[in-house]
Amino acid sequence: MAQVTFLGACGTVTGSATLLEWSDRRLLVDCGMFQGDDELEARNRRPFPFDPARLDGVILTHAHLDHSGLLPRLVAAGFRGPIWCSKATRPLARLVLEDAGELQEEEARYAAKKGYSRYAEPRPLFTAADAKAALERFEPLPFHEWRELAPGIEIRLARAGHLLGAATVEISAKGGDGARRTWCFSGDVGRWDAPILEDPEPPERAPDALVLESTYGDRAHADEDPVEGLGRVIRATFERGGSVVIPAFALGRTQELLYHLATLVEAGVLAESAVFTDSPMAIRATEIYRQAQPEFDEELRERVRRGESPLAADRFQRCRTVEESKALNERREPAVIVAASGMANGGRVVHHLLRRLPDPRSTILFVGFQAAGTRGRALVDGADTVSIHGRRVAVAARIETLAGLSAHADRRELERWVRALPALPRRLFLNHGEDTARKALAAELTELGAPRAALPLSGDAVDW
Repeated sequence: MAQVTFLGACGTVTGSATLLEWSDRRLLVDCGMFQGDDELEARNRRPFPFDPARLDGVILTHAHLDHSGLLPRLVAAGFRGPIWCSKATRPLARLVLEDAGELQEEEARYAAKKGYSRYAEPRPLFTAADAKAALERFEPLPFHEWRELAPGIEIRLARAGHLLGAATVEISAKGGDGARRTWCFSGDVGRWDAPILEDPEPPERAPDALVLESTYGDRAHADEDPVEGLGRVIRATFERGGSVVIPAFALGRTQELLYHLATLVEAGVLAESAVFTDSPMAIRATEIYRQAQPEFDEELRERVRRGESPLAADRFQRCRTVEESKALNERREPAVIVAASGMANGGRVVHHLLRRLPDPRSTILFVGFQAAGTRGRALVDGADTVSIHGRRVAVAARIETLAGLSAHADRRELERWVRALPALPRRLFLNHGEDTARKALAAELTELGAPRAALPLSGDAVDW
């Protein structure tokens, strides 16, 4: 028996998890947190649909919570195997998981104090201690080298371009019929010519089966230059006397924003003193990025050589403490505030939204995908009010989006990535996408000559 069971990111863009089983081995590709509305997030507290203690290992494509966020729960439930990832993923995962554990504990305490939780005794999904226990199981792997994880099971990582350390995973093993096959898990595919990181790389071998993400499978990103788009929004907002609040993922998106904001500073569009990174995790992630020069693309290497790194510690203002964050809400001069979380569901950005959403002079600028059920999605879809900490808050600020800053490949780029494969796969599965995006991408890939794509639901299983 050898089979693949799809567990998460099936018709949604969060909760990535795929179980691989052979007669005597079990591996999990990603163990992500569900993010979105209450019904979706409630899935995070369900028992795992397998015995964690019987898993031989986990392969982590990258550090974002929708791929890594349930690893602490997995370990707390009895998993004792290794968690393999790229070398650059480990420090980012340490950062995001420990921060998430602390945030879970803080939010549980706050909900208990204010009485707005559905639970009589609000409890964290996992704690910082759970996160540390999971991190002790991490084992880094290099890119571009085949490694045997278990007898007969080999793995190779290639750069996915989506985030520092993000990987596309090739897995080679025998099926139930004794024939050796290679499955490729794309992970989240990044964009070509994006700043900081090298472009996405195709796998080395022609895959027998491909599991491909489809976040933006139904659309093409705007062709607007991200620097021009940022400059346009900032100028218009500052002229009104308002501030620009940018909900941004602490990992990846914030660093790309700082890169573009540095370009605007150098062009004289705004002053460094008007730009604030308000996220301790994003500040620490920027330091991890800064030290990862082997992963930089040539353009950033050249800026570093000139002493103009946009990731340098002395670029822009950094709000590390709660007091510094609160002081921003007392600031009357226009500012650009980059704060986590990227979908506006938690973190410090929520307090800035509480203050700035009722202000018609200000702008809330979204620069990444907003999953269904999130506060960010509600704002992008035109909500007149949103709920924050149990209060209804009127939306008077301008709501803008810059899709050109997305870290996910769009439909055209996903097609480009597929065309770069050594050969088209015999089997194709689309995950990590809402159904409209999956169906649209499936049709496009069929036009390229790819096989008809399967759109797995959670719990669907297929033979290896």
